[in-house]
Amino acid sequence: QWVYNILEKKAEADRILHENPDPRDGFVLLPDFKWNQNQLDDLYLIALVHRRDIKSLRDLTAEHLPLLRNILQEGKEAITKRFGVPGSQLRIYLHYQPSYYHLHVHFTALGYEAPGSWVERAHLLADVIDNLLTDPSYYQKRALTFALRADELLLKKFQEAGRV
Repeated sequence: QWVYNILEKKAEADRILHENPDPRDGFVLLPDFKWNQNQLDDLYLIALVHRRDIKSLRDLTAEHLPLLRNILQEGKEAITKRFGVPGSQLRIYLHYQPSYYHLHVHFTALGYEAPGSWVERAHLLADVIDNLLTDPSYYQKRALTFALRADELLLKKFQEAGRV
């Protein structure tokens, strides 16, 4: 619900750094709560898409390329304009599995090892775009490896199903 409150400007409207209001290919960009905004070494922002029908990386198809390109381009431009950090110094990625099921994209300083930015969980947005250009339904077909902590409920479900 907190994601919808942000998108509907019922909460945190003053924290929004950039918005593309298009209901299909738009998003809002705002600082993540993990970043105190006092220094750029651990810069961390999140782009939340306006669409509510895209839950995770698995839902993405070539239809979503305009949205993903907007996030990549406009997000980099907004961060450069506001913080002076060029796009070449950003890590821009999606998590799989995500921590919540509403498509969002992470923007972090390249030198910052943010939680979940390692290879087993993070998928670079530029690679996602390229994969969808290569195969429009890439993420519906592809096996995606991801790490789980020993105490995660999803791991327990996999164990119960005999999948781990």
